Amino acid sequence: MRQTDDALVRAGRALRLVLLIALAALFLIPFYLLLRNGLATEADITAPGWTFLPRELHWSNLRELFDDPSVPMAHALLNSTLIAVATTVGTLLLASLAGYGLARIPYRHANAVFYAVLGTLMVPAAVTFVPSFVLVSSLGWISTLRGLIVPTLFSAFACFVFRQYFLGFPRELEDAAQVDGLGPWRTYWRVVVPNARPVFAAVGTIVFIGAWNAFLWPLVIGQDRDAWTVQVALSTFTTAQTVNIHELFVAAAVSIVPLLLVFLLLQRYIVAGVERSGIDG
Repeated sequence: MRQTDDALVRAGRALRLVLLIALAALFLIPFYLLLRNGLATEADITAPGWTFLPRELHWSNLRELFDDPSVPMAHALLNSTLIAVATTVGTLLLASLAGYGLARIPYRHANAVFYAVLGTLMVPAAVTFVPSFVLVSSLGWISTLRGLIVPTLFSAFACFVFRQYFLGFPRELEDAAQVDGLGPWRTYWRVVVPNARPVFAAVGTIVFIGAWNAFLWPLVIGQDRDAWTVQVALSTFTTAQTVNIHELFVAAAVSIVPLLLVFLLLQRYIVAGVERSGIDG
């Protein structure tokens, strides 16, 4: 009987392993296509017969991408990095302070303010797009980093996540800090923030990915080539006149490298941060 149970356990583990390998292979197919087509020629990509790898790997496609005078890819990468980092830092600062205030500051209208913040999540982005553009244009922020960053700094979702986390944050730690003579501001920075690193990492990862992948707002605001982001630069490889397929694939592969690095560095915090935030109810 025991041998039968052990066999069933081993069979279950083998089945799970096979399932995980199959799912991992499906997940990696898009990355394989990006690398395969990015290192191929136009003829290899559009050939009627499919090969697992092109006859010759053209690493020169990478140099061609950054030497292309029509698309400032290096500058677009720099712009996307600056925008994503600034948006992430600003959102974490504003949303965490708002969430902490809503969770800890005794104010009889705190719940009403919180529900008003949540209400903004119900408003479609298309409704606020034109007013935001008019405001940015009136400030003279078209084709500037300020116009690309400032209107996107506050996130109602991030505020919600921080508020839910801080509601369950141990008050004993804050009380001990106040006994030691720390005020609310120093308590927040010296006690609360260091103990909330998983939530900061999880929210920061989500915000960074969203800022990096943003397309419509940078497309409208970044009207000058010097203000293009990676996503806008990618769109220029496909126009009504030409379709530069191999450069499009290699540029897409290059554009996801920062996202992969951020995810790999912070992945161990993401699950812990979501679990501690209380958004699962």
